[in-house]
Amino acid sequence: MDGNGRWATRRSLPRTSGHRAAEATVIDVIEAARTAGVEWLTLYAFSTENWRRPSHEVDFLMRLVRHAVRKHAPLLHARGIRCRFLGVTDPRIPPSLTRDFDDLTTLTGENRGMTLTVAFDHGGRGDIVEAARSLIRRGVPADDVTEESFAAHLPFADTPDVDLVIRTSGEQRISNFMLWHVAYAEWVFPEVLWPDFRAPDFLECLHIYQQRRRRYGGVTPNTNGEPRP
Repeated sequence: MDGNGRWATRRSLPRTSGHRAAEATVIDVIEAARTAGVEWLTLYAFSTENWRRPSHEVDFLMRLVRHAVRKHAPLLHARGIRCRFLGVTDPRIPPSLTRDFDDLTTLTGENRGMTLTVAFDHGGRGDIVEAARSLIRRGVPADDVTEESFAAHLPFADTPDVDLVIRTSGEQRISNFMLWHVAYAEWVFPEVLWPDFRAPDFLECLHIYQQRRRRYGGVTPNTNGEPRP
């Protein structure tokens, strides 16, 4: 969800105003995804690298996220959305925010609608390292490690591989996002900044995805059975 700072700068506003404006986009996209039948949605809200930002901006983000979680918890629960948080291990996260994350996870844990994962204090490399540590602690022999067994030790092992990654503001980087799961993801890079991104933009990204041919390293056969480029 990129472009909050640039959105604010173009309006001669502090960066925090861009983060505040992004809240409306989050809810709009969640509703659009649910209505479109998306079963798994992950929002990259705060990376392990974002701790490098100025402390006043980080503090603001912590307060803003806590406000948003408390404000929208009833709506998310009413929509039957299961919520959970990927990451949340750094001791710098305020305990009050961690409790709010836990409360929302518990509140929505039995919901069977869309699964909404908020990646907060998340890093894809860290997830892979932790999975490796888990296998080592369990004494799994190296020759017994498979892609399937390794994936089972990643956080939220039931998470399917990512089909589509949308990165707003035209930036074209992975930025340490769910590195294991995006191995064969399709990518779309809309130029619009995140605070201006709305349901029609999200649906357009889904449309672009639906036009792609996903071959997973293979080829797509013609109607006569011959491979085609």
